[in-house]
Formats: sequence, structure tokens, C-alpha cells
Amino acid sequence: MREVSIIGIGQTPVAEHWDKSLKHLAYDATTAAINDAGIQPQQIGALYIGNMIAGNVNQQLHLGALIADFCGYKGIESYTVEAACASGGAAVRAGMMAVASGAQDIVVVCGVEKMTDSLSDRVTASLATAADTEYEVDQGATFVAINALLMQRYQYEYKIPRDAFAPFSINAHANAMQNPNAMFHMPITKERYLEASMIAPPINVMDSSPICDGAAAVVLCASDVAEKFSGQKPVRILASSTATDSLALHDRHNMLHLSAVELSAKRAYEQAAMGPKDINIFELHDAFWIMAALSLEGCGFAEAGQGTRLALDGEIAPHRRVPISTRGGLKARGHPVGATGVYQVIEVAAQLRGEAGATQVPDAKVGMAQNIGGSGATVVTHILGI
Repeated sequence: MREVSIIGIGQTPVAEHWDKSLKHLAYDATTAAINDAGIQPQQIGALYIGNMIAGNVNQQLHLGALIADFCGYKGIESYTVEAACASGGAAVRAGMMAVASGAQDIVVVCGVEKMTDSLSDRVTASLATAADTEYEVDQGATFVAINALLMQRYQYEYKIPRDAFAPFSINAHANAMQNPNAMFHMPITKERYLEASMIAPPINVMDSSPICDGAAAVVLCASDVAEKFSGQKPVRILASSTATDSLALHDRHNMLHLSAVELSAKRAYEQAAMGPKDINIFELHDAFWIMAALSLEGCGFAEAGQGTRLALDGEIAPHRRVPISTRGGLKARGHPVGATGVYQVIEVAAQLRGEAGATQVPDAKVGMAQNIGGSGATVVTHILGI
């Protein structure tokens, strides 16, 4: 297997893009990534699309051919990778495997989602397809409600007060202020966090990522030839792993232990011959702050029930021990679901290239991005390094 590097990155701002279609967003992101890589479109061997809900929300499937045609990549291999909210990360893994195996020399991976084309009830129903339809959704549970159950149990089990989650949101919004591609450019306070409207108690709007649109893309090639394609600093993919768990919470031995998070991270650490202490940046899947706390614990950055302690102690800021959400995370940068995993990889790569501006992590050499589908049912972890 060949080692693979990222030689180009591109993204659109995360926003409500009323003036652009799904394929226009994908075109903008892939074109930016190709230009960043310094390659020509005819050099691309394959295009992999990460997407979750276009079939329901945009009434459009067959995105591989649609986007390849619209971008002018005639005749190439192209198809969609779907793994719920982990679709972007899974698409990056598919692209990495194609290059690592020798099946392709240069590939583009694009995550794209256009969520604002439908009313919120259809979007909510589409997001709920990441859960167990028979045992959760058909019983009236929305995806927010499922995460609210997790958060309630976490607070009860570990005696965690409501305001313990506030520092996560404060950190994300502060970092998003420095990211021109973030959806929300507004700082928040603990008071504003606590006064926010409830969605599904105890989850309020400051605990939850928004409905939005966006696209992000990376160009991948074999590491041994990466230098000749780009004037940018290549970023190596040191590890790529995935793991699964049951969709339904009631099927898990302990719903506060995300076993797929732990297993995916463990496999990635083993591939990279590293551990949690070697990670300089961790872009986690903070669709809801309960997932942030559980991910920090599952990946070995905190003991069970202590994930919020890292936030309370200020250890999650860009210049501290475990920097997370350094460009705003899913909460403040935004969560265009099928694209999120690619945004995360780009943000880690930008940190390693020294391009994160005011939220640059000092002396960053190794970063990890973890993309979660469902409430922990599919987990894709990438470790990047320079």
C-alpha cells in the first residue's frame, strides 16, 4: 500500500446558499482544490462524492455522474459515498484507499450538501434516517431527541450541571470569528448560552449545529510524488480507519460509551504508531456538545464523565492541550452533513500548513479528524501529519 498525501484543499463558505445549486457548490469547492494542488482537470482519475440527504431534500441522486459531468471531468470513475453524517469522512477514506492501492494516481474527494432547499420538517425527517427507523424514528424520536436522551443520561450518571457544556459553545464561536468560511461570526457568553431556546431538553440552540449548505474538497495523490504537483506543503495521511456500532441506543451495552469512536481511534493510533498525547489538533464531530464530550472520552483525551472538564478548564482552546473546533466546528462553522467530514480534514490540513490565522495551533505537526454518522453508529478517523 502506498502512503497518500493531500496536495490540494478547497471549500465554499458554509451558509444558506439560495443562489447556488448543489452541483454549483461542488464545482466551486473542487475547482478551488484543483487550483490549490496545481494540477489540471485531465489528470484526475476519480471523483468521490460524500453526501447524505440529496435524495430526500434535493430529489437528486446519482451525484457522482452529475457532478463529474458538471465539472467537466468526462468519463472518470465517480460515485457517491453515503454513511449518514460520516459520509464526508467515508468519501475521504474511499479516495485514500483508491490511491493507496494503486488503482488511481490522483483523485478528488468532494463532500457537498444543500440542506436549505426544503422546509425544516423534511430536513429533520431526512436527518433522522441516520437513526434506527423501526425502533427510534417510528416511535417519534427525532435525531435531536436521541442526542437529548444521551445528554440527559450523561448529566444524571456523572452529576454534570447544565452549564458545564457552555465552554464548548463559547470556544467554537470564538474560533469561528476568525474563519471567513464559518456560518456564524458572533461571540457568545455563558449567559447567552444558558438563555438560548430549548429544542429538545436539555439541548438548546447553542448545543446544536445548524441547517446549512456547503461543499469542501481535497485532492489526493501518492506521497512519493506529491511534491511535484503542488507549491503547497503536502499533508500526509498517517492513518485512516472506520468502525461501526448499532444505530439504536437501546442496542448498546452502555450508551455513554461510544465503542465505535474508541475502536476507530484505536485503529488509527495503531496505524500511525501514536497515541492521544501525540495529537496537536482534534477536529471532533460536535454536532451536539454531548457528542464532543463523549468523543473526547472515547478517543482517550479524558476519562469517562470528564469530557466537559477539559472545556471547563480551558484546555480546548487553540493554544491549549487539546485544541478542538479550531475553525468553529460543526456548531459555529456549520454542519452541511455530507460535507462535514471533508471540512474537518481540510481544517486539520490547513493547521498543519500553518494557514489557520488567529486560531493557528502553535507548532502543529499532527492532527486528527473524526467524523461520526448517526449517534455513534459509523465513525471515520483520519490522522494527518507533515
